[in-house]
Amino acid sequence: MDFAPDDRTRELSERLLAFMDERVLPAAGTFDEQVGALADRWAWSTVPVLAQLRDEARSRGLWNAFLPGQRGAGLTNLQYAPLAEITGRCLRLAPAALNCAAPDTGNMEVLNEFGTEPQQRQWLDPLLRGEIRSGFAMTEPGVASSDATNIATSIRRDGDHYVVNGRKWWTTGAMNPDCRVLIVMGKTDPTAPRHRQQSMILVPRDAAGVEVVRGMEVFGYDDHDHGGHAEIALTDVRVPASNLIAEEGSGFAIAQARLGPGRIHHCMRAIGVAELAIEAMCRRVSGRVAFGRPLSEQGMVRDWIAEARVRVEQLRLLVLKTAWLMDTVGNKGAHTEIQAIKIATPRTVEWVLDKAIQAHGAAGLSQDTELAAAFAGIRTLRFADGPDEVHKDALARAELRRHAGARLP
Repeated sequence: MDFAPDDRTRELSERLLAFMDERVLPAAGTFDEQVGALADRWAWSTVPVLAQLRDEARSRGLWNAFLPGQRGAGLTNLQYAPLAEITGRCLRLAPAALNCAAPDTGNMEVLNEFGTEPQQRQWLDPLLRGEIRSGFAMTEPGVASSDATNIATSIRRDGDHYVVNGRKWWTTGAMNPDCRVLIVMGKTDPTAPRHRQQSMILVPRDAAGVEVVRGMEVFGYDDHDHGGHAEIALTDVRVPASNLIAEEGSGFAIAQARLGPGRIHHCMRAIGVAELAIEAMCRRVSGRVAFGRPLSEQGMVRDWIAEARVRVEQLRLLVLKTAWLMDTVGNKGAHTEIQAIKIATPRTVEWVLDKAIQAHGAAGLSQDTELAAAFAGIRTLRFADGPDEVHKDALARAELRRHAGARLP
């Protein structure tokens, strides 16, 4: 197990760091201003500065770095992980500039792995070119979606079409007017075995019967620069049968295949957020005086900084181990570690952000730093791709089986 970056990873990391320092970070303020001036705040992908950054990312060979194989950069999970961490230093702009932003990354992986050639031509290729955006519609307001088998949306075959009925929310990306297609999970056969009832289907966002009810806010933040989270009503939406992804009953398996790499991406970007928070905390406490001495000389503050460094280093090693396992034994073989990083990452990064906010005093709560927005975003990871409790339960069951050989109910 060698986590030292290979030559290609090192070269790409240096190239990306230069791009971040020279272009992305200086452009963040301009991006915010241009988005703020839009008549439709969800249309962040139309602003000029982002188009310029995307052109440059292509020219620097940083485009679609997340996707393995010929369509992407061909990187392994272990090679991509350090790049994802670097983009976490400007989460609202860097992933989008590289065409590596959720939910498009996961949707492109689904289409790349499971899509038919016509589906790939119609939807994957424009996504890879950055011409359109997409949404992933799985979670529902009417059921406990932490158990994906509860999904109640109906996908019913009717001749050469499927008819979709249901209600979704937290459909990331769907508020953006550039969103052209939704990957919708629903039930094609409620009588089938529990994990074979669900299917996934491609639904054009402008199809008759698709209603974007409202945008969802996260602690008051609308998350517009990632396309926004939408509540969507699907009423008698007819789509061609050819829009089904893979076969009927494969939806649950596709979801698991999609969420594994997505968790790695989320976790490495979150580590980048933590590093940014540590930097901000150190800068703040070095320049502020309280009770007659700099905050950096206060024992409690030094404890925060030391503890933050230890926790982030531990987390990074766990995530890199998981990436290595995914590359060597596959997502299924790395299932325990994928669950572990999903549990550990939000908790660790939340803690670091909390201390950074505390070190900034009231300023840490305000719009004058990026800490409050980052905290809101990281808190969502304790729900995204499954809540902590579900992962902990599954992890504990696997551990008990490993030690006792018991077959738990």
